[in-house]
Amino acid sequence: MDDRSEKYRAFYAQLICAAARTTDPRIEQAFRTVRREPFAGPGPWSIGLGGHPYVVTPDDDPAFLYQNTLLALDPARGLNIGMPGAHAYWLGVCGVRESETAIQIGAGSGYYTAILAHLVGPRGRVHAYEIDERLAGLARDNLKDLAHVDVRQRSGIASGLPAADVIYVCAGAAQPAPQWLDALRPGGRLVFPLAPEGMLGGMLMITRPDQGAIWPAKFLGRAQFIGCAGLQDADAARRLAEAFAGKWDSVQSLRREGAPDETCWFAGEGWWLSTAPAPVPIESVPPHADITQV
Repeated sequence: MDDRSEKYRAFYAQLICAAARTTDPRIEQAFRTVRREPFAGPGPWSIGLGGHPYVVTPDDDPAFLYQNTLLALDPARGLNIGMPGAHAYWLGVCGVRESETAIQIGAGSGYYTAILAHLVGPRGRVHAYEIDERLAGLARDNLKDLAHVDVRQRSGIASGLPAADVIYVCAGAAQPAPQWLDALRPGGRLVFPLAPEGMLGGMLMITRPDQGAIWPAKFLGRAQFIGCAGLQDADAARRLAEAFAGKWDSVQSLRREGAPDETCWFAGEGWWLSTAPAPVPIESVPPHADITQV
């Protein structure tokens, strides 16, 4: 069975990179290396494409795991291991490098934590946060052999986050948590779904500059996630739905001071997104329009 899984993973990694439109060999190697079986749990499994009913696999053949589909961890709550092609794209764009420190918010059973651990390598560090006790226990067990990974069963918006080069959030929020922004090192990248519970929003990447309150920002595409506890706001969700009906792909910066001006795309409390560039803009990457549900 292990040999069959290895064969499946080789094809799956190529399929995922094709879906993500990435030619980064490190991304392909990460998806080729990390086995999905431990993180999925025993089969049969419920899989889906997002926005459609789950389909239950006829048995526990691992071939069913190595597709570009959602994989349910808790179908009743809509908790999934997200769409691999989407995550491959986002991880590729944010440029996770060897020896970096990464934080993952919403680790689930730990699959994308393991992918991050592969990308930062043994000289890097991954801090994974999962508020659900059962999922945190699964992630801790699944990742116990990775010495450079620690799993914390607590909220990822509490104080005391370690300094990080990458913060990768897998739960939808109506705003960026100040704790995330404060934990970023200069040059660090925050990738999170600006997408309150039940809403199709967008995956936003924010880069911390060396100095100043104007940070480069851009949407990587549309996205929908289960909500991040503590970062939901009904009024913000309503206003965000209206904002996403407009030119969401024109956002170029996050402003942490000053009054919103005519370039404002959306304003929150103490922050706003602008269509004007930051003083040192980041490289332009076209949003991946095919990616929505994760």
